[in-house]
Amino acid sequence: MKRLFDIVVAAVALVVLSPVLLAAAVAVAADSGLPVLFRQMRVGRGGQPFRMLKFRSMVADAPQRGPAWTSSGDPRITRVGRFLRRSSIDELPQLVNVLRGDMSLVGPRPDLPSQEADYRPEDWQQRCAVRPGITGLAQATLRSQATPEQRLAADLAYARAPGFIADLRILWMTLRRLGGAGAN
Repeated sequence: MKRLFDIVVAAVALVVLSPVLLAAAVAVAADSGLPVLFRQMRVGRGGQPFRMLKFRSMVADAPQRGPAWTSSGDPRITRVGRFLRRSSIDELPQLVNVLRGDMSLVGPRPDLPSQEADYRPEDWQQRCAVRPGITGLAQATLRSQATPEQRLAADLAYARAPGFIADLRILWMTLRRLGGAGAN
């Protein structure tokens, strides 16, 4: 049921949001050139790697210019990229990852392969037992204020007890947060 829900919602969202996706792509290209999408290897269900998609919010050569982790004042973030990140529009291409089956609408955010070292083996295994999501418990409740420990605890709590009703509640909280005072 969860997979069918993911497919239907992602497909409808891609159609409904196509003007937003097109505008974002044009804005990224006009602001900082091509490519408009950022692709990065992440770890999915069962530990399988996949290429996660996002709108590019940083300069094209960002990895050569600085650290892998960004901060709010990172000079590599473009003008359009700042808006895309604040509004979470940069995440919308992940709807394609949902259709492909790499991701779900709700789940732990997908980690980089190198982040496995941050987990105890049993926690990593539990986290990889579910598909990663566009949004998750940590994003819906804590957003960017979460510490790494809080994010991990929320991701593991979700992975240990995933459920359709919980997914609907997390999606609702995420939409309310995005529709409210804006994303951080």
